[in-house]
Amino acid sequence: MKIRGLRWWIIALIGLATIINYIDRSALSIMWPAMGKELGMDDTDYALVLNLFMIAYAVGQSVSGKMFDRIGTRMSYVIVIAVWSLSSLFHFAVRGIYSLGLARVLLGVSEAGNWPGAVKSNAEWFPVKERAVAQGIFNAGASLGSVVAPPLIAFLYVGFGWKVTFILIGLMGLLWIVPWLVVNKKLPEEHPWITEEEKKHIAGGRGEADGENAAARPLSLKEILSHKASWSVVVSRFFLEPIWWLFVGWMPIYLQNTYGFDVKQIGLFAWVPYVGAAFGSIAGGWYAGRLIGRKKSVDKGRKQTINIAGVIMFSGLLATIFFADTPVKFVVIVALVLFGFQFGISNIQTLPSDLFDGKSVGSLAGFGGMSGVLSVIVMNFLIPVITKESYIPAFVIIAVFVPLGILAVHIFCRKIKPVHHK
Repeated sequence: MKIRGLRWWIIALIGLATIINYIDRSALSIMWPAMGKELGMDDTDYALVLNLFMIAYAVGQSVSGKMFDRIGTRMSYVIVIAVWSLSSLFHFAVRGIYSLGLARVLLGVSEAGNWPGAVKSNAEWFPVKERAVAQGIFNAGASLGSVVAPPLIAFLYVGFGWKVTFILIGLMGLLWIVPWLVVNKKLPEEHPWITEEEKKHIAGGRGEADGENAAARPLSLKEILSHKASWSVVVSRFFLEPIWWLFVGWMPIYLQNTYGFDVKQIGLFAWVPYVGAAFGSIAGGWYAGRLIGRKKSVDKGRKQTINIAGVIMFSGLLATIFFADTPVKFVVIVALVLFGFQFGISNIQTLPSDLFDGKSVGSLAGFGGMSGVLSVIVMNFLIPVITKESYIPAFVIIAVFVPLGILAVHIFCRKIKPVHHK
């Protein structure tokens, strides 16, 4: 049996896993107004468990990146999604801050593997000019998961309560493992279902980094970071990741504190910004791929797309400060911000595969993700302190982060091209 476009089936499954990933991680924030009250916890406790998740997520990014490089994407995905699904399910049994903290740590360390895994899989299954599109489809899964999560979680909560809701969403990931093992049997070179035409298309469109260093050993993280270009990934993600996570982690709480929303009202409003994010994911990958094909330059295609994303994000964040005086205006403006974020981030996340061969891609992608998460952890500790009167200080900080993140790409990677190593 041969399947045309097998690579698109692979990325579709990863996109579906990402939707499940975001449903699982978003459930706590959406149900927190009711769940926190029942468990006797407040927003300070929420900030603590959120950061426990993020600390575990930071560790998981780096550790899982190494795991994907060493044992491959197929079985690594099975491991991480099985652990995060069971961790999500375990939330039904929490009784207080300690058990909830443990559940969030297990969820964070396992969910982190989805990102370096997707970058590595895209490097294996897609030619260079299609990788930003593939990464965009994957990132659209995060956006679609955030679109689906608020109404889905609100519906399940109203019908069954928070305990059964965690059980049901935990089961979704375990079911995903079955089609993944069936479809993703081997790498493209050995897969029995891939057509010769697609195999040649993938092999013929790989970059210099894929071919030139194919026989080289995997690099240690120290060796990877010895190349200045690697820091374009690490530093840019440090400054840009808090933009996404501020809204993922705190928007439901913002809607509750600012407008007095309950779980049902949060479900009606909180999904809107992620529609913009989903369109940004696809548009950013498509636009970069179009530029790369037209200009025959990965450097120009990636950087022009990232620059446009920076302008959109910065403009939108200024608008949240000066114009977002109603819940409708707020969610629409945040949709613009997240459109810009996803328009650019898929290209930044693709940089590891532009710079290194597949044996080192997961390691750099994971370390870059960890860098971004460390920045988010700092912001999560600051949010309860700086937002007692207004969320404007938080919006100002992440607005300043935008140009710093964009400049990092240009300063540390003067030209996006393969890193030569022995």
